[in-house]
Amino acid sequence: MDTRRLALLCELSRLGSMRAVAECLHVTTSTVSQQITALAKEVGQVLVEPDGRGVRLTPAGRRLVEHGARILDAVEAARIDLSAGAEPNGTVRVAGYMTAVRDFLLPLVVRLAEQYPRVRLLVREHEPPEALTLLADDAVDLALTYDYNLAPAPVDRSVATLPLWTARWGLIAPTGLDLPAGPSTEVFAGCAGLDWIANSRHTADEAVVRTLSSMAGSDPHITHRADSLDLVQRMVAAGLGVSLLPADRELVPGVRFVPLEDPPVVLRAYAVARHGRLEWPALALVRELLRERAAPRGGPES
Repeated sequence: MDTRRLALLCELSRLGSMRAVAECLHVTTSTVSQQITALAKEVGQVLVEPDGRGVRLTPAGRRLVEHGARILDAVEAARIDLSAGAEPNGTVRVAGYMTAVRDFLLPLVVRLAEQYPRVRLLVREHEPPEALTLLADDAVDLALTYDYNLAPAPVDRSVATLPLWTARWGLIAPTGLDLPAGPSTEVFAGCAGLDWIANSRHTADEAVVRTLSSMAGSDPHITHRADSLDLVQRMVAAGLGVSLLPADRELVPGVRFVPLEDPPVVLRAYAVARHGRLEWPALALVRELLRERAAPRGGPES
């Protein structure tokens, strides 16, 4: 049902004649008549009938006007609610990897409850490829993703990508394993022949391992895969291999951290949304709160 035609019918009910409606809306009387005839075809009911030299609403027309007033009010309320200056309201669906959800998204739940109670977060834990697929399928409104400076994600102009924070990463090895200190290529050269533990649901860290190994003149032996960083540490402590880990991560017993420099390994986190949703106040608010929370960790490193 065309709401513009419905508005004309409501005006006819209020003003009493098609001529008065036409004068009020600065259109021709024939335009008003044609639009109301088209509306009658849409609803499958006769909406007006002759009344002397004019017309009057039929019982079906009067019932539709009753519904129409509520419908038009709801449409206007929706327009105001979704306008750029409206108070944030609604459920924002977010898919993100575990660290981003735990350290950055969940703290927003409390703040939203206190300051913006009409905004609700629906959270799903997914690695970047999964989150971006959900975003493309319109199953979520926001995807929290990451890549590395040594394994940049392809640029996708169809979405809006907001840089959030960066984090330095290094290598972890069993405490009994002697590895050389120095540039990243020398560290990786010392790992030649060792088993590697890589992510089970994303290939970005594996790409970093293969890039640095190639620069060091070796081919990494990626044997084990795990998604949880805590599990990765425990696998390293058990002697299953070496892996990558954020520099600020607390280490479990039996694991040592080896910094990677020249080149460094830098994780870069992003909030990704569809261009058509950016003006939605609830989504704009969540993106801004994430940006504010990430600010102390800094933007992309140069």
